[in-house]
Amino acid sequence: MADILKPKATAVLVFETGDVFYGQGIGTQGEAVGEVCFNTAMTGYQEILTDPSYAAQIVCFTFPHVGNTGTTDEDEEATTPASRRAARGAIFKANVTRASNWRSEGELGDWLEARGIIGICGVDTRALTNFIRVQGMPKGVIAHSETGEFDIEDLTDKAKQWGGLVGADLARDMIDEETFDWREARWVWPKGHEDKDGTKKIVLIDYGVKRNILRNLVSSGLSVSVVPGTTSAEDILAMKPDGVVLSNGPGDPAATGEYAIPVIKDLVDADMPILGICLGHQLLAAALGGKTMKMPQGHHGANHPVKDYTTSKVEIVSMNHGFAVDRDSLPDTVEETHVSLFDGSNCGIRLRGKPVFSVQHHPEASPGPQDSFYLFERFAEAL
Repeated sequence: MADILKPKATAVLVFETGDVFYGQGIGTQGEAVGEVCFNTAMTGYQEILTDPSYAAQIVCFTFPHVGNTGTTDEDEEATTPASRRAARGAIFKANVTRASNWRSEGELGDWLEARGIIGICGVDTRALTNFIRVQGMPKGVIAHSETGEFDIEDLTDKAKQWGGLVGADLARDMIDEETFDWREARWVWPKGHEDKDGTKKIVLIDYGVKRNILRNLVSSGLSVSVVPGTTSAEDILAMKPDGVVLSNGPGDPAATGEYAIPVIKDLVDADMPILGICLGHQLLAAALGGKTMKMPQGHHGANHPVKDYTTSKVEIVSMNHGFAVDRDSLPDTVEETHVSLFDGSNCGIRLRGKPVFSVQHHPEASPGPQDSFYLFERFAEAL
């Protein structure tokens, strides 16, 4: 009787290994291939799914109940049409219930469908998380069809044939090709977001920036101009900024670095104050002589402990990265400033004698705690 009453699967998650998870589909119908990772944040699913750093990834949420608070435009993190659907898929434990929150403007299922993102509910996310922790982040295909008909062999082959993230320059797909100014500050109750003008001018090089990074810079008293990640150092210096920010973004830093690293080197040589975040941190480290490496399972969550050696304080931070800086490759001119207390991996550097520094984690949070907001103030004070 139990098998008769069990609902027919309308979605599947198929790994390159041939392992299959069945569930109920939500969001758009179709199929998408990507790298499967897990995120341990308890809130902020909308911010996670619109974080451009998740391009070409399928996100497994370890928190069982997702979608309860609905969606709202105020929680969007993407700044370009392409990055609004950065994540290719979403994996949930429980079925998504109707939204119940005073800020909600729509249902998660409708929101996923509007962005072309495929979701699957009813998956044993604990088993999947353990699988990733042991095997690493696998290539996979997520598929949704109301007919419940899937060619598992074909989906397995597609997962195997996908090139993966190593060697992939995904930043180009996320950025805006036009320069634009940003004046929106952090969300403050009860006013929401307000526009502000800054006293210092900075240029942010966009590799897939999140809105809350821009908002935190504005709230720190800065006037922000955003340029594409392919912009030359000459054009950036011609804007006469007081400092430069290297944004977060997706993909392999070695691939994006082919055009980004020469620009960053020129900016460092020009004695320009620089702040790097996530991918920007990896690119800065490479420009200063370091190397990056692929992580087995990455860091994805809003509850990661990081120690700041410059203050001897431990902060709880938001993380989202699958590549890391190899600390053993850093030259003597570079000092390690932050370290993960989960696995000891590098989370921050600074160039000795210059106001040039970066962090692997996301100081803007969104979602996550606000322990690292001080980094924006530290950058503003260095200008």
